[in-house]
Amino acid sequence: MAEYYRMPNFLYFLTAILILSFSSVFSDINERPRARDAGLIVGIFEPGTHNAITDVEGVKVGHVTKIVGNDIRTGVTAIIPAPGNLYTHPIPAWIHIGNGYGKMIGETQVREFGEIETPILLTCTLCVWSAANALKEWVYEQPGMGEHTVNPIVGETNDGKVNNMWADPIQKEEVFTALKNARNGPIEEGSIGAGTGTQAFGWKGGIGTSSRVLPHSLGGYTIGVLVQTNFGGILTMNGAPVGRELNQYSYKDNLVDTANEDKIDGSIMIVVATDAPLNSRSLDRMAMRAIMGLARTGSHASNGSGDYVVAFSTHPSVRRPRLSEEAVSSLSLVNASMSPLFAATAEATEEAIYNAIFKATTIKSDRGVREAIPIKDLMRILKKYNALNWDKNISIN
Repeated sequence: MAEYYRMPNFLYFLTAILILSFSSVFSDINERPRARDAGLIVGIFEPGTHNAITDVEGVKVGHVTKIVGNDIRTGVTAIIPAPGNLYTHPIPAWIHIGNGYGKMIGETQVREFGEIETPILLTCTLCVWSAANALKEWVYEQPGMGEHTVNPIVGETNDGKVNNMWADPIQKEEVFTALKNARNGPIEEGSIGAGTGTQAFGWKGGIGTSSRVLPHSLGGYTIGVLVQTNFGGILTMNGAPVGRELNQYSYKDNLVDTANEDKIDGSIMIVVATDAPLNSRSLDRMAMRAIMGLARTGSHASNGSGDYVVAFSTHPSVRRPRLSEEAVSSLSLVNASMSPLFAATAEATEEAIYNAIFKATTIKSDRGVREAIPIKDLMRILKKYNALNWDKNISIN
């Protein structure tokens, strides 16, 4: 699902040396566990088959990772919400703004119509306009399209600590490849795609995903979440004060005598998918609960944090044609049925963020470094505060 781009042939030797220097980082991806595999069990509901947003039927995800020369460390992640032509048959959606310091392309039309008509792209801050232009071109190449205006959905976080985003490194080739790579099933996490150069709580972060399946007594619906982390705060995992224990947290330089403290700030993009039949208003309410899941991890949504949630429903009954001469009906859960979906969304968001941190590997460039959280130290802290194996140690009857 990932594709790595290298320099032209005349600089191949230089780039080969650089890529070899990262070989240990890439090989470490498979050695770092996901949160649940390490015993960090979040909440009470069970995950889906892959514990990923792709557990929601029809959702596909693709990555392209771009590592070039000494300063390009970025990528793009594509989420295709549903099969078929999204322009002629859009799906209900909403974009909730937790804190609006960001470049969220397509936001106003989604909030006006309550629908999504293109795939969703995540990338670096100064790459959004080129990515949106490429997504527009991709949509026009789909069967059944004519000369219409389209509303591409592109979100971002700032990876400038290790990536020269001013070079506008994400172009048509990367976007088209990410969309072509989009698959269901397991999703690569950590320092991959749009998460290649991003952080979380001052440690390397990136792409993370998780899902929840409600029991049949609560509707049996699936909720999937994918995150692109790049935010700060005081990292907490199942109540364990990880950030304080590892001596890395926001405002540390104001509280203790330190020097050259790296500012921990930034943003997060959260994508929430469900197969529950929901209208855009209910999706707005559901998206708000993703912010609650974010807060559980220790984020406080700083002034310079762009915190956006894109939520959509894939249920066939709520997908309506763009044009119809007759009234079109659709199903939608009543408000009183939403609480289990809210709880599952918060749980999946929290675990998706932990997965991004667990799976992320160290990324370096001439611009700087984002260090992966040390797994051994992390596990020691989680054990110290009894944050592991809650499914076995805490009764939910």
